[in-house]
Amino acid sequence: MLSVYVPTGTSLKRSDTDDLAALPHEAVWLDLKSPTAEEDKAVQSLVGIEIPTREDMQEIEISSRLYVENGARYMTATLMCATDTGNPRTTPVSFILADHRLVTVRYDEPKPFNLVAAKLSRGCPQNINGENLLLDLLDAIVDRCADILERIGADVDEVSLEIFQPSATRGHAANYSKILLTIGKKGDLTSKVRESLVSIGRLISFVAIETDTGRWTKEQKATFKTLSRDVQSLTDHASYLANKITFTLDAMLGVVNLEQNNIIKLFSVMAVVLMPPTLIASIYGMNFKAMPELSWELGYPMAVLLMIMAGIGPYFFFKWKKWL
Repeated sequence: MLSVYVPTGTSLKRSDTDDLAALPHEAVWLDLKSPTAEEDKAVQSLVGIEIPTREDMQEIEISSRLYVENGARYMTATLMCATDTGNPRTTPVSFILADHRLVTVRYDEPKPFNLVAAKLSRGCPQNINGENLLLDLLDAIVDRCADILERIGADVDEVSLEIFQPSATRGHAANYSKILLTIGKKGDLTSKVRESLVSIGRLISFVAIETDTGRWTKEQKATFKTLSRDVQSLTDHASYLANKITFTLDAMLGVVNLEQNNIIKLFSVMAVVLMPPTLIASIYGMNFKAMPELSWELGYPMAVLLMIMAGIGPYFFFKWKKWL
């Protein structure tokens, strides 16, 4: 799908056109989402650039993600998608700056794109161009990453509180399974956000190299510096959260081991406690003629009493030794 955005006064309007051969020349943002071959050719004809394929965008080499070709700057970053669902994922998105136009190529629906489009439709500078659009998108992407990390931090704090603070649910295997699944999901999401931040940081560094060439205004240079600092601080925060999640996971596994040890200790104590009564019952179950107790009138009550005393005795002995 091809979305073409054209500045009209103080807003950026989406221009819907069915004729790909007649794309508006004044367009400053061309957004290609899962583009067809015809849409690729139409944009290439208007802007005069080659549109990278999905396979090209998935390359992990820096030279394949950040480069200049025929005066156009190609930049590919990894962005977060569907973070509000149970299946968050990352997707490569290409940003191409050419002739003061911005071309974006994507195969998913990162939330910042819709936010920026809605924001600029309400109001934008009259001299808006591709460079301004790139800055707006990067700012929205960084803000989105910050929101995700804040939510992860709050969720991890709740899990930590549940682990370290005694609760009525302690000892329930189902509760432990839920906590472990939550920790695993938050750890996976944190690693994805950090991957996204690292790629964004490389993109900003690549563009910042050209800020001294006179292509960028003073305000744009200041914005790039701010974005660079934000990305660095968020990357450090993501690393901190990853360490915290690892600690939380180790703590949870330690609690599970303690619970298992308590259960095993209980079974061990019960086995030792029941061993003497079992021995006595086994002896009197032999029914030998030479056993005088078999003919006693109080032989059976005496055997039961011996079994009770043999069970209670080891228990108090263990308590006295502080083994329990």
